[in-house]
Amino acid sequence: MGKPPRALPSGLATALVFGSSGAVLVLEIVALRLVGPYVGVTLQVSSSVIGIALAAIAYGTWLGGRLADRYDPRALLVPALLLGAIGAAVTLPLVRFGGELLRGGAAPAVLLLAALAVFLPAFLLSAITPLVVKLQLSDLDRTGSVVGRLSSMGTLGAITATLATGFIFVAAVPSSWIVISLAVLLALSGAVLAWWLRRNGGAAELPGRPRTRAVLASIGLVGAGLGVASPNPCDIETAYHCARVQADPSTPGGRELILNSARHSYVDLDDPRHLEFAYIQWIGAVADVLPAGPVDALHLGGGGFTMPDYVRATRPGSDQLVLELDGDLVKLDRERLGLTTGPDLRVRVGDARVGVASEKTDSYDFVVGDAFGHLTVPWHLATREMAADIARVTRPGGIYVQNVIDYPPDRFIRAELATVAAAFPHVAVISSQEALDGQVGANFVIMASKSPLPTDEVARRVADVKDPGVLLTGQALTDFIDDARVLTDDYAPVDQLLAG
Repeated sequence: MGKPPRALPSGLATALVFGSSGAVLVLEIVALRLVGPYVGVTLQVSSSVIGIALAAIAYGTWLGGRLADRYDPRALLVPALLLGAIGAAVTLPLVRFGGELLRGGAAPAVLLLAALAVFLPAFLLSAITPLVVKLQLSDLDRTGSVVGRLSSMGTLGAITATLATGFIFVAAVPSSWIVISLAVLLALSGAVLAWWLRRNGGAAELPGRPRTRAVLASIGLVGAGLGVASPNPCDIETAYHCARVQADPSTPGGRELILNSARHSYVDLDDPRHLEFAYIQWIGAVADVLPAGPVDALHLGGGGFTMPDYVRATRPGSDQLVLELDGDLVKLDRERLGLTTGPDLRVRVGDARVGVASEKTDSYDFVVGDAFGHLTVPWHLATREMAADIARVTRPGGIYVQNVIDYPPDRFIRAELATVAAAFPHVAVISSQEALDGQVGANFVIMASKSPLPTDEVARRVADVKDPGVLLTGQALTDFIDDARVLTDDYAPVDQLLAG
């Protein structure tokens, strides 16, 4: 039996486990942002990335343990770091080019894109911990303390990386630079470790090592270069969105706001009364039936600020407050979409639910719910408790409108209608006839009030806009809702209902 390899110094072993575990979590969090522009940011996408990352950790740890029992772990640590660096470097081109092919795909495409984003580097880096553990087990009487210490340091590394990435890195630099910087850091760590092992009589020589190093370095450099040169779908990356503004070639002032691959807003820089999308035309029709003169309006979600600008143009003197979660998106609106704020149009950056809770009772004539996470209303904004708070701030004669997207069999819109009806006594919904018949996916605009709704006038107006809609109320609406369950803070599976 050969002499067992010498253990690493405790500090070095801890740093390797801490750093490699942290690197995996950095990649997992950034992967959510890399895939978002192509398949959206939904619960299914998040679950896919997390599941793929956990699978990579499981298989990588298993393989690292097997290799540690068959080979000198010291000879494998440097290759694991360098291969992890290469895996991180090639992530960007894999996702950016693969994302264009898999854009908007169903579950298999989401899983494949998630695998391209995180599996390879997470798999390689997860092999480091069992290699280090094997080296440190020189005394069987201390096995528990060694394994416990290194396991806890790996967990602390993952926690540190999660918090640092979520609170600092994502807000400070683009995702592509996080990935490239991590790849460079891993490569440098591998080089430093190789130097230290040579100085301290460490690693066994690997056959063909100089040529192997040259090939791996070339692959890493090419991967990093392709990552930098690959098509970036974002004009800016905010803390919540990959945001892009594109011009409408048919309208000189037309601008379209794209958030995480979804067409979110349309703004005409020359005409704030121009409402391009069907759902915003229907919301505009509801705004037009409010009593003449200025109104007090509350908007949950700003997006491109199309409706606030429309109300400002059609009802001068109105007092409007927009609750928008993404401060960087507001900056983009100011720079690229002509947003001007002032005493008549104020923006409060923060969560819409928290913002509504701070508003006074009976303070608004018009409340617009148009907050989305990709194609889904955030679940905590879709519950009975949220609807009750919106009803509280809406004046007795005021109107609440909410934009919802759904697809056949329309489980989410039915549930959301039942939910809003639990807070408002008068409810209606506007959409296309095909969508109401369950033939196509589309936008639905819920209309609700504590007083009888002007349904006849709204029905006439939505039938006359460029993209006509149909208003459903009364018994027809009751039949449409059927036995849909009211959503609550305790039960709101919004993503699953939308997915059908």
